[in-house]
Amino acid sequence: MAERGLCSRRDADEYIVRGWVFVEGRRVSELGTRAHPDAVITLDRQAQANQQSRLTILLNKPVGYVSGQPEPGCKPAVTLIRPETQYRTPDTPAFHPACLKGLAPAGRLDIDSTGLLILTQDGRVARQLIGENSMIDKEYLVRVAGHLDAGGLALLQHGLSLDDRKLKPARVEWLNDDQLRFVLHEGRKRQIRRMCELVGLRVTGLKRVRIGAVRLGDLPPGQWRFLRPDERF
Repeated sequence: MAERGLCSRRDADEYIVRGWVFVEGRRVSELGTRAHPDAVITLDRQAQANQQSRLTILLNKPVGYVSGQPEPGCKPAVTLIRPETQYRTPDTPAFHPACLKGLAPAGRLDIDSTGLLILTQDGRVARQLIGENSMIDKEYLVRVAGHLDAGGLALLQHGLSLDDRKLKPARVEWLNDDQLRFVLHEGRKRQIRRMCELVGLRVTGLKRVRIGAVRLGDLPPGQWRFLRPDERF
């Protein structure tokens, strides 16, 4: 079920126990039940309603906040999800404490980086963005210092390795004299900064502006909003 993107593994266990899963039209309520790889698996309406009630939040993370588990002397980005930091329009729902229940970052953004960070209660969204087979790309605007020749730009696009593992091809281009645009399909720890170091550049500023089809837009730093019903990654 998780591999097909129907739900997270944790949710799959809950839905099976509750009898909310059907295999070839037959209700399944016993954990560990096996199904043919080609079997049609569907969810009960109650499971679908449960999923639709789960929230996904877009945050414009400022410098000084960690995206995941708190580190000594640092604040986790989730502490910014408060009523006073919500970016609202007349047609958006208001913050409620239930918004924080089970809310977790779907991906990382370094403490000294800014921009779009996704936090979600929905395991399907997390899997879509950070699962092993995720094909969602991420776009970054990166200010750099140093000199980069044509060979260095080619290496950034394809040819570098980190921790003895080759990186996936990336799209990298100059936007102006000191700013590069990166589009990546992976998110290793401090990946862009380490890539730049390998070709003689020093990153002086890094901002994520897009994940898939969802853009940061004019969301102010330190503020957040709900993913809109019409938005898809």
